[in-house]
Parts: sequence; structure tokens; C-alpha cells
Amino acid sequence: MDVRAMFIDMDGTLLTTSNEISKRNREAIYSLINQGVKVFLATGRQYEITAPYHRSLSLKTPMICLNGASIHDGRTGKAIQTKPVVLDNKRLHHLTSDDSCNVIIHAADGLYCKRSNAEIDEWTREGQIPPRYIGDLRKATYQDVLKYSIRTEKKSSDYSTLFSDATDVINWDDGFEMVARGVSKWSAIQTLLRAYRISPKEVVTMGDGPNDVQMLSRAGKGVAMGNASTFVKAKADFVTSHHEEDGLAEFIEQHVIRSFAV
Repeated sequence: MDVRAMFIDMDGTLLTTSNEISKRNREAIYSLINQGVKVFLATGRQYEITAPYHRSLSLKTPMICLNGASIHDGRTGKAIQTKPVVLDNKRLHHLTSDDSCNVIIHAADGLYCKRSNAEIDEWTREGQIPPRYIGDLRKATYQDVLKYSIRTEKKSSDYSTLFSDATDVINWDDGFEMVARGVSKWSAIQTLLRAYRISPKEVVTMGDGPNDVQMLSRAGKGVAMGNASTFVKAKADFVTSHHEEDGLAEFIEQHVIRSFAV
């Protein structure tokens, strides 16, 4: 397979559980770049907590953030494409205001949440930008929402089905996320492939979560991490090792990097 581009998920793929890029993964990515392969980050994270890792890898390619709801210029960070989700906010907050679940709103101008937690504290540390609002979201003023994250702390939730008629819902073990209809990492990848004139057949995608399923199943080769669920692995062409065992680098070293030995 002639690989011209690779799109890499971050959490559970590129990063360790301590949010670090291992030396082996870093070196494998540099080898790809030196070989002429364009490397992109494709993540559910917002721009502010994607950019530090993008910079640390010296990448100049655009970043796909918030499951494809935004694409950011790799040099300036400016959003070059955004796709807001339209939702009945009054209904959402009425349903969740007295519930123990947390509601996190990823808007174009920052983060709004019902309450803070360790995850949001880590995001603040990484991006150096705190949430714009924490508290009763019925009293918050925000617009241009790109993604809603509902943390129910359980796999299935009655809430997720209530909004499936107006949004694309991604179910996780601890809740669900909502983006605009037709938004996904793969739809954002298609936008970039057209811009770079790269065929989907020349693309490798790597990920571990339900938000990676489309890009794993539709790229030239989709690679699931060893820590992915059985469902996600079934949608991929190849399964590599666990993200804590440098599964990303393992695949790159064994299947992508060409040998220059004479």
C-alpha cells in the first residue's frame, strides 16, 4: 500500500494514559514525515488541548478536533471549518439539571460545563485555558456549540435516544456525545483529502473509540488499537498492540516505513 497520509486519534492511540507521547511513537511519526507521509491528528478533543501535542510533534498539518466538528489551521490555529450542532438546549438542561450526570458544552469560544472534574482540570492544565463557565447551564450564555458531552457514568442512557432525531450520537461507556448531523472524523478527513488531492485508498487511520469507527472502516487501511473494544476492532482492517505498548509505533514500523537498506 502506498501511504500518503495518516490520521491519528489521540487518547487511547497516540497518548499513554498519563497523556504523554512515548519516545517510540514520536520517532515513528518522525520517520513517517521524513518519508513524505503527511501526518494529521484527528481527535475528539477541543483545539486548545490538541495544539500542545501538535506543536510537540512539529506538525504543520491541519488538526481535526471535536470529532470533526472543527478543523484548525496547523500553523495559526485558526478554525478553517466549523459545523455547529443545533439542539433544544432548554429541553436538554431541563432533563439534566437535577440529574447526577455532568454536561460539557464545547462551544466555538470555549468550554462550558455543569461542574468541574478531574478530566476538566487536566484539560485546563494542558491547554492553559480554564472553562468559560461552570455551574447551572440554564444561566450560561453561549452559542455556536460544536459538541455536547453528557457524562452519565454508565454505558447506556435514556437521554441519548432523545436527541438522535436532531444530532449524530456517539455512545461511550460513561455517557454519550452529540455533534451535528453528518459530522465525524471521517467527514473532516474527506475535506482535507480533497484539499491535498489524496485518495482515501492512500490513507491509514488509527484509533480506538466509537468516534473512530467511520474513519477506520472507510480509509484505505483502518488500524484499531489493542485496547479498543471488540466492536471497534471488527470495523478495522488491522489490529495492533495496546496504546500502552506503543501499538501505534509497532504498526508504523512494521507496515508503513519503507526500508532504505541497499
